[in-house]
Amino acid sequence: MAATDPVLTRPQIDDALAGLPDWRYRLGALVTVYKTATSAAALELVAAVGRVAEELDHHPDLDWRYNRVFLRFTSHDAGSEVTAQDVRAAAAASAAAADAGAAAEPGLYRSVEIGIDTEDPAGISEVWRVALGYRKGRFGDLVDPYGRGPGLWFQETNTPNVNRLHLDIHRGKAESAAVLDKTAATGALMNRDHAPDWVVVTDAQGNRLCLCTEENHEPDLPEQAPEG
Repeated sequence: MAATDPVLTRPQIDDALAGLPDWRYRLGALVTVYKTATSAAALELVAAVGRVAEELDHHPDLDWRYNRVFLRFTSHDAGSEVTAQDVRAAAAASAAAADAGAAAEPGLYRSVEIGIDTEDPAGISEVWRVALGYRKGRFGDLVDPYGRGPGLWFQETNTPNVNRLHLDIHRGKAESAAVLDKTAATGALMNRDHAPDWVVVTDAQGNRLCLCTEENHEPDLPEQAPEG
């Protein structure tokens, strides 16, 4: 990545995404999924994206799953944020996918983070970093340097929940409504105080998760889910 490439603001990213219908914004990256007719065609798409990445000298996190290819572009040299280089690479990958006859399924790209309620993030973060083999992220969070495991972040609060750990499940805004409706139909408690950025879901035993959308740059949890 060229050193002069600036980090794009969220409005700039949204403007870029208007011309990239196959892609979504997600936690400092552009992400999508492509479906091909066969696993062999998916492997050919992987090779095509690899050639594009070499030409641009900008490489994605890529996961091949039978006839689907999961892609994530971020600029590590810019602090794992989105730059114009990611936009160019996403456009080139889309062109390669179109040539391969692949169909975009960006709604399949889910990102999962683990949140931990704590009164003192600094007092515990190093334990988790060393144990997981992670590195420090953009905002005091921890990330897998190889992009394999879920991210980990620390919810600083003087009133930690009884269940200190929760999951943040990130989807694109366009895909979140159906998931929220299906989750509500299970009988879970749905705290929508911060919608559409995120909705806090509490199951019958008090365990929490957040259903988050790309509407919010860095979703967070309220200190306490409301009692139902």
